[in-house]
Amino acid sequence: QVRLVESGGGLVQSGGSLRLSCAASGFTISRYAMSWYRQAPGKERELVATITTAGGGTNYADSVKGRFTMSRDNVKNTQYLQMNSLKPEDTAVYYCNARNYLYDYWGQGTQVTVSS
Repeated sequence: QVRLVESGGGLVQSGGSLRLSCAASGFTISRYAMSWYRQAPGKERELVATITTAGGGTNYADSVKGRFTMSRDNVKNTQYLQMNSLKPEDTAVYYCNARNYLYDYWGQGTQVTVSS
């Protein structure tokens, strides 16, 4: 059974840090482009960061560059999002995504709330 389970969300003050995790099961993340998305209330879901399959290069949304770092551990089959210098505008539900040319998997999301 394919699953993506996010964890690590919570309430943090502006300027603080959180580390999100996404544990995958039922498939191997190294064979997928892995991403983090977020969706704030009343807004569309937006791409935060992506690690591609080939070479493991990482791309970030301009709004999080220099503050967020995405990584993955292929042995643990888990990806991470280290979020530093958090801002109230980072408040959203954060989703883990795995995609290749055949499949597109989503986690259930984890809430991140940044207070000012």
